[in-house]
Amino acid sequence: MRTKRSKAQKFTIGMKKKLLVLFIIVLTAFVGLSIRLILINRDNGKEYEKQVLSQQKYDSSTIPYRRGEILDANGTVLAYSEKVYNIVLDAKLVLSGKDNKYLDPTVSALVRCFGFDEGEIRNYISDNPESQYYVLSKQRTYDEISEFQGLITIGSETYDENVQGVWFEENYIRKYPNGSMACDVVGFTTSDNNGVFGLEEYYNDVLSGSNGRTYGYLDEDSNLERTTIPPTDGNSIVTTIDGNLQSIVEKYLQEFNDTYKDAFRQGNGANNIGCVIMDVNNGDVLAMASYPKFDLNDTRNTDNLIGMPRVDERGLKIAGESIYDSGVYITQEMLDGMSEDEKMWNLNALWRNFCISDTYEPGSVAKPFTVATGLEAGCITGNEVYECTGKMDIGGHEIYCHNKYGDGAVSVERGIEISCNVAMMKIGQTIGADTFAKFQKSFGFGLKTNIDLAGEARTEGLTYSANDMGSTELATGTFGQGFNVDMIEMISAFSSLVNGGNFYEPHVVKKIQNSSGATIKSIEPKILRQTVSESTSKKVIEFCNQVVAGEEGTGKTARPAGYMIGGKTGTAETIPRKNQQYVVSFMGYAPANDPKIAIYVVVDRPNAMDQADAKFATRVVKKVLTEALPYLNIPMTEPVTEEEQAELDALREKEIMMAAAEKTEATVDENGNPILDENGNPVTAEQGTPLLDEDGNPALDENGNPVMQNTGDEVSGGDAEDGDLDEDSIWEKIPEDELPENTEPVWKSFEIDEETGYYIDPETGDLINPEDGHSISGDGLPDYNPPETEDSVGD
Repeated sequence: MRTKRSKAQKFTIGMKKKLLVLFIIVLTAFVGLSIRLILINRDNGKEYEKQVLSQQKYDSSTIPYRRGEILDANGTVLAYSEKVYNIVLDAKLVLSGKDNKYLDPTVSALVRCFGFDEGEIRNYISDNPESQYYVLSKQRTYDEISEFQGLITIGSETYDENVQGVWFEENYIRKYPNGSMACDVVGFTTSDNNGVFGLEEYYNDVLSGSNGRTYGYLDEDSNLERTTIPPTDGNSIVTTIDGNLQSIVEKYLQEFNDTYKDAFRQGNGANNIGCVIMDVNNGDVLAMASYPKFDLNDTRNTDNLIGMPRVDERGLKIAGESIYDSGVYITQEMLDGMSEDEKMWNLNALWRNFCISDTYEPGSVAKPFTVATGLEAGCITGNEVYECTGKMDIGGHEIYCHNKYGDGAVSVERGIEISCNVAMMKIGQTIGADTFAKFQKSFGFGLKTNIDLAGEARTEGLTYSANDMGSTELATGTFGQGFNVDMIEMISAFSSLVNGGNFYEPHVVKKIQNSSGATIKSIEPKILRQTVSESTSKKVIEFCNQVVAGEEGTGKTARPAGYMIGGKTGTAETIPRKNQQYVVSFMGYAPANDPKIAIYVVVDRPNAMDQADAKFATRVVKKVLTEALPYLNIPMTEPVTEEEQAELDALREKEIMMAAAEKTEATVDENGNPILDENGNPVTAEQGTPLLDEDGNPALDENGNPVMQNTGDEVSGGDAEDGDLDEDSIWEKIPEDELPENTEPVWKSFEIDEETGYYIDPETGDLINPEDGHSISGDGLPDYNPPETEDSVGD
């Protein structure tokens, strides 16, 4: 018994040892496998996950977000996103039915609802039986797909269980309901929903949302497991742009181009023309437009390039062959020969916002800043009187006044009124380079305004520092030559001159709303600095009022009927000098004694032989303000004369006639039936379009009837064909009664050139403009170039 017990005990101990060893081996193997699985999951987990998922039936689709809207100040939609649908064919599913029972009903429905070619669909399905994703058509509207949607929607009255293998992929496309309106401000989007130019680019992150996604798969029991992450729609922006003001501005920019197109050379009415209207008391941009323009719904339409200066791959204008040509202007023949790259270079030039992206020398609109600097720095009192002999010798150069024959005794106020260069240069000598440069920076010249639009030009380096400003640079800088600015810089700075000295950061968006319409952020006016004191501001207003109200004022033609306004004209010669190419402008405000708005119009090289005439700009200002000020409910400040009332009546009659001229056939209602007048007669259109004279009024024949464009009749002041003025007519655009009333200047005793009507200087042979004494053969500026930039108008 004892032996058996001992033997059993020995077996038990041995077995335990073996079991222990086996356990350790198994445990070690398990630990090793676990470690290996962890390493595989870490290093190759995604790869194996894809392999597993690829062996199951699953679906995953993107749910696109809706880009936010862009609205004007009145709530008018300027840009929105419309949902569209791509029609997707799943050939494998169409063929999955027993005996191909899905094939005929599905193909028949596609042909009936969408007009597809039946043969093409059947051929694709036959050639690609395993295809599960083939786009039959893109960007269809809901109305276009609704009939077919009913066939595949369970529970609908038209549901057909045999129509299978077709589904709709959702997407959004950007729409601009007003076409070209505010195109430079709004910008547009690319095919991948990213903004380019304007607000679309600057506020791209605000307008963009995030896509949602649907994940799902079919398990072995054919149960659909699905997870949906909804999209987040983009926010909307409400702008300061008033659509009505914007339309007024764009109407008169278009009229300017229609008037001067091909007038002296082939091409548009000017290289560029821009207009900005700003609320001087908060920096709101109420309107901003330039010409040429483009359709936001058809941005690559190259027809808009015809008449523009041609540019190269750097965006620089290609020079013309004559000093009277500022560039090579695009024609249809030229356009037909362009490569796709060349077209794109020029389209980019078209899409640029001239009001913020192009720089130029401001000319005499800078003179109020010179006077403000002198007053604010205590260098002048404003009561000084200077003697103008027509030129000054500075830095070895003869620098001429606007009137090279001299203006005699010129006070500070008269220096602004008649735009005397000599008076400004003498004020500049009193100010000195250090103070002048300091105030230029205070006014923002050479600095970006940080307006909330994409593409603002950098003007750093385009003004002189005090160390680099010699006597010549200081002298020419006092009247706005020798340094570059852009339009938004100028109007922002000028607003501070007339609002008491507050420099507001200009802005185009006033609030941001979420997709539900709730305001999530309001953008309040921001005062960046104080440029001048209130007393200096009042003095500047007093002087600038005389530019429009004074007998010798250079801006009298800017005054709208019933209102007195103030401002300053500008004429700047581009570089290279002596090329007879000018940028003319008018910077103004209204009403004169209590400025509410500022307006700035710049005409870059008007289509005329004598470009140095600020009236190209003042007349646009007058027409815009004639409609804009009553719309803004700004009360009239002046009695309306009989002549002005006649102008207002003519404007209303013109609007009626233009509206009638736009009709080309009998008007019909939505059902196609003729609309009848009160007498039961069809409402028909007048034949042809009224021909307009140089003032924009309907031209009348000897019997007082409107001259239609298709009659070929002549308009007083020059021959007219298709509404375009010929070369001779450019000399008669300024009515004689608009000339300043003053003592006869010396040049009015010169002989008159019969061909042009200009006076001839007997000593130099220069032609003298009979309206303002400006010589179109001399430049009056020293032969040197200011700081340059690739964005410069002068390039």
